[in-house]
Amino acid sequence: MKGFLIGLLIGILLAPAAVFAYLRLGYAPAAALGPALPLEKTIAGMALKAHIAKEAPANAAVPLTDDALMAGAHIYRENCAVCHGMPNQEKTATAKGMYPAPPQLFHGKGVTDDEVGETYWKVANGIRLTGMPGYRGSLTEDEIWQVSLLLAHADKLPAPVTAFLSPPVK
Repeated sequence: MKGFLIGLLIGILLAPAAVFAYLRLGYAPAAALGPALPLEKTIAGMALKAHIAKEAPANAAVPLTDDALMAGAHIYRENCAVCHGMPNQEKTATAKGMYPAPPQLFHGKGVTDDEVGETYWKVANGIRLTGMPGYRGSLTEDEIWQVSLLLAHADKLPAPVTAFLSPPVK
């Protein structure tokens, strides 16, 4: 029994020492283009889903109108496009250099399959360990809702909003 307890104590002390050495000796990836840490995506994803399920509003506080979508397009272009891209355009240099890579919200389904409250939560609070900032305090509540409505309906925007977001004809 004494040997077991000594082994357990050594194991308990050895694990934190090994983690410390892994970090201190520079083996853990620190560069934006480095690989993910073991379980990093799993742990971060579980925490994100739990917070969104608990805190995301069920309904938009701003009505879905063409004016709200156009306002959202202006906000998106000013604050979001550098990372999340514009329709029919290549990734920016900023987006190419980020880890994890930010989703290109006008390519594929984007977040149109998410509830608008989920998108609102992500815009308002940001997403830890991704480079996604929280805009609560930088944008008004209405502005956060407007850009969230834009993204939730990005696959069915009115023509003027689509034209505003599209690249100019060369």
